[in-house]
Amino acid sequence: MKKIKYILLTLGLLSSFAFSAIPANTNAQVDVFKDACSGAAATTAICKDREKDKAPKFVKDLVNMLLYVLGAVSIVVIIFAGIFYTTSIGDPALVTKAKNTLLYAVVGLIVAISAYAIVNFVLDWFKI
Repeated sequence: MKKIKYILLTLGLLSSFAFSAIPANTNAQVDVFKDACSGAAATTAICKDREKDKAPKFVKDLVNMLLYVLGAVSIVVIIFAGIFYTTSIGDPALVTKAKNTLLYAVVGLIVAISAYAIVNFVLDWFKI
């Protein structure tokens, strides 16, 4: 059972890293105006606004990606906790282990959702 658990956890981690390498926007468009904000045109209001939005969008995208990965890992751990609970056969030590695993997975999911909410609140509050 331990060997299967380690194999599944390893495959889950490897697949999460593989999915994080996939670009979030596969319909990327070519920016035909990428050199339009060079030289004297860089001082215009449009060019200043264009550069201002990159960092917050990166932070928001990064937090979203990490939330998806953490959510998937948390769901897998919740499933493992259910399997541990059903295979404990009434052994108090194994039941406690399964309950603690479930508790930590749910707490991790709540922390991830809270982090997502806090980041979005701060970015929206300061209108960054």
